[in-house]
Amino acid sequence: MRTGWARLAGWTSTFLRKAPHEMADGGYTAVIDIGRTHIKLCMVDESGTIVDSQVRENWVVPAPPFPHFDVEGIWEWLLSALRTVAAKFPISGIVPTAHAAASALIAGGDLLLPILDYEFSGIEDISAEYDALARNFSETLSPGLPVGHNLGRQLFWLRCRFPDAFAKARHILTYPQYWSWRLSGVPASEVTLLGCHTDLWKPSDNTFSTFACEMGWNRLFPPLMPAWHLLGPVRPEIAATTGLRPDCPVYNGIHDSNASYLRHLVTRRGEFTVVSTGTWVICFAAGRPTNGLDETKDTLANVDVLGKPVACSRFMGGREFAEIAGPGDARIAGSQADVYALIEKEIFAVPAFSSQGGPFRRRPGRIVGPATRAPGERVSLASMYCALMIDHCLYLIDAQGDLIIEGSFLRNPVLCGLLAALRQPQSTFLSDDMTGTATGAAMLARWPPHDVSVRLRPCTPLELPGLGRYKSSWQELCA
Repeated sequence: MRTGWARLAGWTSTFLRKAPHEMADGGYTAVIDIGRTHIKLCMVDESGTIVDSQVRENWVVPAPPFPHFDVEGIWEWLLSALRTVAAKFPISGIVPTAHAAASALIAGGDLLLPILDYEFSGIEDISAEYDALARNFSETLSPGLPVGHNLGRQLFWLRCRFPDAFAKARHILTYPQYWSWRLSGVPASEVTLLGCHTDLWKPSDNTFSTFACEMGWNRLFPPLMPAWHLLGPVRPEIAATTGLRPDCPVYNGIHDSNASYLRHLVTRRGEFTVVSTGTWVICFAAGRPTNGLDETKDTLANVDVLGKPVACSRFMGGREFAEIAGPGDARIAGSQADVYALIEKEIFAVPAFSSQGGPFRRRPGRIVGPATRAPGERVSLASMYCALMIDHCLYLIDAQGDLIIEGSFLRNPVLCGLLAALRQPQSTFLSDDMTGTATGAAMLARWPPHDVSVRLRPCTPLELPGLGRYKSSWQELCA
């Protein structure tokens, strides 16, 4: 499917229309993808194909003053990885993309406090006071979430516990923009991060929320720039260290799930559904209303790259899959026969297996039915569970149109086939982007989009007698 810039221009809000942008001229785009579990440096060619990928695990430093992301370890690895790819490819631009719910307080060239791990439970000691000030779902479309998933809650806790450091902050940077700042020296803000369950954004007006303004934080965020905005060249010392050309441009960057969504935003009209999978599963229902969202079920609005709110739902799918599947050989996969055995034996995984998010996050997960001992059967149960959870999350936002699966769950054909069967008559397609984010983020270096092509494969629904009955029984157990 193809489209041009003209249709997108009609959707663009005022601040985006005024923002300058540049287009990379040939070469390869280096996408820095900071995920919750892994960090990748992907090289994407002009056709949108990933031709090289450097990967390392991401981890949290469990040290004072609070658990935090290992940004210096990431930085050293990133410089080494850039040096490796710069020796093989002519790099014409760098685009960072990262998970949400993380930010940096900076003054001058310094990081004033470590970047807080959003799963740190100690942050909840200020929740009563915070919720009394910040909760306004009708304005922000940000649900009240546990631990540090609301960025505003993190900032409030840091201000309460580290007032001296917070008072020195010149800027608050969302996570991708922290990396673009380290590369270019230019601070900026970006709407997909501000509009991602932060309590800090008012999607209807494309402006900061009442709470953010009352706290004075709107003045600490740098100027708002489009995700595709060229901030400047890499800093000279980075070019010298990595072998990048001195004028290599650095772009502002984007929220990782929104990068998955972006490829389809620019190639489709009307209603469609994107399921971005990884540690988190984020469901986007393009064209659906946001006025029926329910914060108690973790339905919310994300804001797309053009500033438009999108009805979304989510759960911690990758984490829950691993919890159900248990330890074992990663090469062991479930099968249609194993899934059929689950249906016949009436073995169910009932949510939730993570309290971090999702419509059932306040309930402890449990296995109902005979014990599952075979590794293949456990993996099949995890696949069935995630397919049912995605189906339920899509029901909550009334997702319509073609359904497109992105990201790590593409490696699991049983899960994809189950979801296709559960969503009939909605047609299900499989993306060509296993990472779920890199090719979408790379588009920002060649903006505005034109003659874009996204390769999709139809997903054949699994034919499983009794699946409808099994789904009904699972829903009763959930209720």
